[in-house]
Amino acid sequence: MINIIYEDNHLLVVEKPINVPVQQDISQDKDLLNMLKKYLKEKYHKPGNVYLGLVHRLDRPVGGIMVFAKTSKCASRLGKQIQNHTFIKTYYAIVEGNIENKGIFKDKLLKDTNNNTVIVSEKGKEAILEYKKIKCINNLSLVQINLKTGRSHQIRVQFSYHGYPLYGDHRYNMNVQEKSQIALFAQKISFAHPITNEILSFELPLPKRKPWEIFEG
Repeated sequence: MINIIYEDNHLLVVEKPINVPVQQDISQDKDLLNMLKKYLKEKYHKPGNVYLGLVHRLDRPVGGIMVFAKTSKCASRLGKQIQNHTFIKTYYAIVEGNIENKGIFKDKLLKDTNNNTVIVSEKGKEAILEYKKIKCINNLSLVQINLKTGRSHQIRVQFSYHGYPLYGDHRYNMNVQEKSQIALFAQKISFAHPITNEILSFELPLPKRKPWEIFEG
C-alpha cells in the first residue's frame, strides 16, 4: 500500500517507496504513477483513463515525499513554481566523510543518455544546492539539503564530485557495499496550492533502517 499523506480534488501527496520507479521504464516493474492511477480509479469508480500529472521526480532507489496533480491546470501551475524556485524540496542524505558544517555546491552537470549517468562538465547545465551538516558519527555525515536547481542525479553527483559520496550509492560511490541501500530521502516539500494559493508543507520522519538509525536520538 502507498502511504497517502494528503489528498483533495486537485492534489495527491504520497510517500514514494524505495526501489520503485516513478514512471514506467524498461524494467517493466510496477511504477508509482500507474499504481496511483489505479488507486484513484478504484476509489472514485472512474471510467476510462485517469489523469495524474507528474510534476517532479525521484530516482528509483530514493524514497520520500512527492506531489502529483489531479488536473492539467494544477500540473501546469506546479510546474511554474518549480521553474520559479518557489516549490521547495528538502532532502536528507548520509555522506561518507566529515563534511564542512555548511556549504554551497555550484557545478555544471551533463547527462550521458547512453548509460544514464551524469558528470560534471563545462558543457553541462548549472546545478546549485545548499547543505547543512546535522551530525557526524563514525565518519558518516548526516546532511540536510536544499536544492536550488533540479538536475538529474544532482545530489548524488555533486556530493561525490566534492569528495563526499552518498552512503550506498551504487552508481557514484566507488566504495559502496554490495547490498547497501542509498541513504538519500526526500523529507519535506513546501509549495503554494495551485488553486487556493495557500502555502502547504508536508514532511516525513527519517527512515528507521540502516544507516539512518545511528543518528537517532
